[in-house]
Amino acid sequence: QAQLVESGGGLVQPGGSLRLSCGADGRTLAYYAIGWFRQVPGKEREGVSCISSSDASTYYAESVKGRFTISRDNAKNTVYLQMNSLKPEDTAVYYCATSFGCRLNRDYEFGSWGQGTQVTVSS
Repeated sequence: QAQLVESGGGLVQPGGSLRLSCGADGRTLAYYAIGWFRQVPGKEREGVSCISSSDASTYYAESVKGRFTISRDNAKNTVYLQMNSLKPEDTAVYYCATSFGCRLNRDYEFGSWGQGTQVTVSS
């Protein structure tokens, strides 16, 4: 199965914004729920947000609610994670992955993990 590809990470100051993108060649993301996860070395992977395939319902971790927005553009075969009001504790490698549901506390239900994109929030 084709792996997903994340992009858009970088270094940003606290309070700044970034938009992450998740895409896949040769695979139609519209058929899947897409989840965003993040991981800091030495810590468990954390589910950040997810968007369903059926009705584009969205789900967020409490830590990012009101600051992050997930969306999908099926014409571009891309899922986005708009991150605003970034905090130093948002620093992590961000990954996207596919599933057939949006149970963010069950990362083992997600597959086709990409290589990740580094997000660093620092002044």
